[in-house]
Amino acid sequence: MSFDVKTVQAGLDDAFQSDSEVKLLEVLKNNSFLFSKIYSRNFGIQPNFAEVPFGTDYRCDFCWLNDNSDGPEWVLVEVEKPNMRLFNKSGDPSAELNHALEQVKSWERYFERYPAEKSRIFGAVSRFRFVLIAGRRDDWQECDAAFWRAHHNKTSNIEIHSTDVFYDSLDHYIKFEDHFWSFKEHPKSLPSKDLTKMWSGYDYMGTWRNLLT
Repeated sequence: MSFDVKTVQAGLDDAFQSDSEVKLLEVLKNNSFLFSKIYSRNFGIQPNFAEVPFGTDYRCDFCWLNDNSDGPEWVLVEVEKPNMRLFNKSGDPSAELNHALEQVKSWERYFERYPAEKSRIFGAVSRFRFVLIAGRRDDWQECDAAFWRAHHNKTSNIEIHSTDVFYDSLDHYIKFEDHFWSFKEHPKSLPSKDLTKMWSGYDYMGTWRNLLT
């Protein structure tokens, strides 16, 4: 296998057992295939970039381009610590969950306030897809959490996944390694400084820059 499954499994286990966001982010940066369940497709993917800043106050943990036929969709991802508390005893969202959601909302507000930043950072943007990865699946399936999430999905453009999605990707890779050739071409996250180089050298983006900017 192109990715060392045992090492990846050990890294994920360590991050989850120690509830360390830092350790989890490090494993993710070195193993792009762990995002396979978040990507809208697994073939012909574009690489992901880590720690992309917006202005001086904001940054997303990861982002990548979906080069769709109807325009460039940029996926912006926030990853929280593996076992983040989701709800308090009264059934209300925890301070940690509210803070994570506010972080993602702040990105949207930033680009609404400074629309020129979209083309400066990303070249051209038809739309954003905002993704928050937080909490364990079992916690999201509890009654209050499931009800809250169902309502959230109807009223918010922030897509929520549990951190178990990374284990799902690992399991899928073990079973269907041949489906992951695109991730083998882009095995690790690229630094944010390479983002402009990527889109400026891509003819697809040149076409959409003329249409959207």
